Amino acid sequence: MFTGIIEELGTVTAVEQHGDSVALTVRGPIVVADASHGDSIATSGVCLTVVEQTPDSFTAFVMKQTLDMSAHGALRVGDRLNLERAASVGDRLGGHIVQGHIDGTATVLETADGDGWRRVRFSLAPALSPLVVDKGSIALDGVSLTVSAVSPEDTAPDAAWFEVSLIPETLEATTLGLRVPGDRVNVETDVLARHVRRMLRLDAAVGALETVGSEAR
Repeated sequence: MFTGIIEELGTVTAVEQHGDSVALTVRGPIVVADASHGDSIATSGVCLTVVEQTPDSFTAFVMKQTLDMSAHGALRVGDRLNLERAASVGDRLGGHIVQGHIDGTATVLETADGDGWRRVRFSLAPALSPLVVDKGSIALDGVSLTVSAVSPEDTAPDAAWFEVSLIPETLEATTLGLRVPGDRVNVETDVLARHVRRMLRLDAAVGALETVGSEAR
């Protein structure tokens, strides 16, 4: 479990192909300072398990499903990643509950700079639209953010979008300050929203079955 508060910017130092998976090595002295084999580290929102480490880097395997679902499939040596260690029991929850389980990716559509801050608009996949609400929580490349705007409800599903507003600290301390139109980011929607949607779908399915059963009697 994570909070979406980034601890440091790491650098990819090796990407080794292993069949349909890769061994990813990332330099991150802060997050490996107390890391052990088997620990979880969020890498731009993707939860990975430490399998090897040095005093300033760690290696983790990234499976095919993760490569397909996230922007990690395009990682190259020299790329930067937002790093966060798993939260400890009793920590302050400065962001929101982040699992490190990516729902998919979003593409930067446009940016607009304010007085020290930046508004960024992202595409929104139709399947994720019900899970993203104005003033709700979202994790982008592992960064806990508040949604500042969403597309109108009458927007075509394939044209949906959402926006976030980035403060100077976020622009400087995370990879989001480097993102330009056309770049992809990893998206994790609010876990509570995902559970609510699942419950509503199951409730509707059960209701439909009960209706069919009553009509058949």
